[in-house]
Amino acid sequence: MPVRSRLTSCLCAFTLLTAAYVDGAAAAPPAAASVQARWVEEEVSFRVDGMTVYGTWRHPARAGRPIPAVLLIAGSGPTDRDGNSALLSGVNTLKSTAELLSKAGVASLRYDKLGTGKTGLGPYADKVAEVGVGVFERQAQAALAFLARRPGVDRRRLTAIGHSEGALFALLLATRSKTPVRGVALLQPLSRRYLDVISAQVAAQLRAQAQAGLITEAQAKEIEEAMARAVASLRADGTVPPNLPGGLSSLLSPVNAKFLSEIDRLDPPKVAARLKPRTPALLSCSDADIQVSCADVEHLATGLRKAGTTFVRLTGVSHVLKEDPSRTAEHYGDPLPYSRQLKKALQAFAR
Repeated sequence: MPVRSRLTSCLCAFTLLTAAYVDGAAAAPPAAASVQARWVEEEVSFRVDGMTVYGTWRHPARAGRPIPAVLLIAGSGPTDRDGNSALLSGVNTLKSTAELLSKAGVASLRYDKLGTGKTGLGPYADKVAEVGVGVFERQAQAALAFLARRPGVDRRRLTAIGHSEGALFALLLATRSKTPVRGVALLQPLSRRYLDVISAQVAAQLRAQAQAGLITEAQAKEIEEAMARAVASLRADGTVPPNLPGGLSSLLSPVNAKFLSEIDRLDPPKVAARLKPRTPALLSCSDADIQVSCADVEHLATGLRKAGTTFVRLTGVSHVLKEDPSRTAEHYGDPLPYSRQLKKALQAFAR
């Protein structure tokens, strides 16, 4: 197999609409019928930037006293409102999280961000290269405002929950949205600058392939040096060099250049430091997460010193929040249990 196709097949961490990687979480066991009967999932939509964004509003079937509610924000790539994509199903990050929260009496809204599910690309179908961070931030802001207007929602108890890349957008909501949130939950969050994360993952994959004899040391060095040049170019003027080797041209496509250069300017600890003092914040990491390490999340936590932070360190849980100590991505779509430790922490936090 050529070097190019080998590398392309495993580069999967944080890319935009063309990514092969899907962030997600585990499918929770079905609730008892008596519990499920009291909650409904309603198809909803709202408008922003000239497009219709579709989502699922999970709430009690019968209106009662106002209850807390959360906005669920998906991770990177073409990840839909449930945490799945056409490339990988059965992950169900946000769907499972919505279900476990409703068992604690918390309503939720999850939505198909640009490029996913029923929302699709909308007005950007013919101009994907113009998609930047602002598009996704405005969608999240509109979703939060829509949630705050739902009947039966206690506007004083709104929480933004983001998974992986979605955690950065949860932080942006908490620091810049006109609709206030009470707190943020950052699950296996993007914790370092975007291009630094990609560079580290590429370097690790190159080392593994060189050690396995799949590529030579010279080829690994060539690709790593090209990666460094591409990062420098994106940071300097928002462009990527042509003819990148080893599959890098797929990872760092000109189509994604605007998004990559803009999101890389956001350093997660610095964004987190803008939270109002004592803002409740929940952080999670796991010793079995191959995408985001606990050391990474500890780095993000340095920006939360003034917040009211709860740090949950999980054991044997994959990046997609399933009970899975394998340290591989092979079981992301398997029907494994949602992390019991995280479930308990989230239910308590969002109430």
